[in-house]
Amino acid sequence: MILQASGAETAERGEVIQSLWSGYGEIVRYALQGADASSLIIKHVKFPSEVNHPRGWHNDHSHQRKVKSYEVEMAWYHDWAGRCGDDCRVPHCYASETHGDEHIMIMEDLDASGFPVRKDQLDLDGVRLCLRWLANFHATFMHAKPENLWATGSYWHLATRPDELAVMDDDALRDAAPIIDSMLSNCQFKTIIHGDAKLANFCFSGDGEKVAAVDFQYIGGGCGIKDVAYFLSSCLSDRDHEQYEETLLNHYFTSLKDALATHHHGIDFAALETEWRSLFPIAQADFYRFLVGWMPTHWKINDYNKRITLNVLTAL
Repeated sequence: MILQASGAETAERGEVIQSLWSGYGEIVRYALQGADASSLIIKHVKFPSEVNHPRGWHNDHSHQRKVKSYEVEMAWYHDWAGRCGDDCRVPHCYASETHGDEHIMIMEDLDASGFPVRKDQLDLDGVRLCLRWLANFHATFMHAKPENLWATGSYWHLATRPDELAVMDDDALRDAAPIIDSMLSNCQFKTIIHGDAKLANFCFSGDGEKVAAVDFQYIGGGCGIKDVAYFLSSCLSDRDHEQYEETLLNHYFTSLKDALATHHHGIDFAALETEWRSLFPIAQADFYRFLVGWMPTHWKINDYNKRITLNVLTAL
């Protein structure tokens, strides 16, 4: 597959970049000889006979969610990714195939294409860069119907997390969860969302001026502000979140307005911004709901998002 997809004379297996969640395969770099590219990335999914979930969460429901997530990612690269330009850069997928319970995706090596840097923390300029990527991504797919993707993007939305909801200690939040989910699902302005837009899924250029994104297993339809709320939770402390939230949201919406103008979407931007800003705390509360059911001791749970969620519950 590698030789056919790349035109290379030889391909040599290199380092394992990472193992997939719960032992569902691996991502590996291959060195090429005789091809335009010097290397490629293989995402090789093979469903295990026994699953060792890092948090102990595993049942048939979670397994089927993971199975579908890889099918969705293959559909994303095959049908959708080509619409992304340099302002929302994603890797090119050379080929993908399914063989029984194995999925194989052969993708561009972003390291070799000028995005070799991974970061575990960002300054404000880095946060703005990723928010600009999200704004351009959301503008590119505004009002698109998520065919062959998740009807509702994101890995934490309520319909896919009944087990976590059932064990939640917070009765008020459990009761409000369907309302919060409905508010997000029934928004007027929808796009395609990344669905797992955390800092770890962004790849940066050496000069820090450009960024690309990977990992599209949970891409699907929805309100773009869900990506924004989730991304900020992945890279800001509760103190910085509170201090810089308004400035960063302003940057996202300015970028979104510019991107929509570029993509010639004839929509009422003022109405979109009003709706999505109002849904920002709703999206924060929605992700908080998932966290407290999935892992109540998670580092992302803090006084800030507790207070935001309490305010949402009080308003409801």
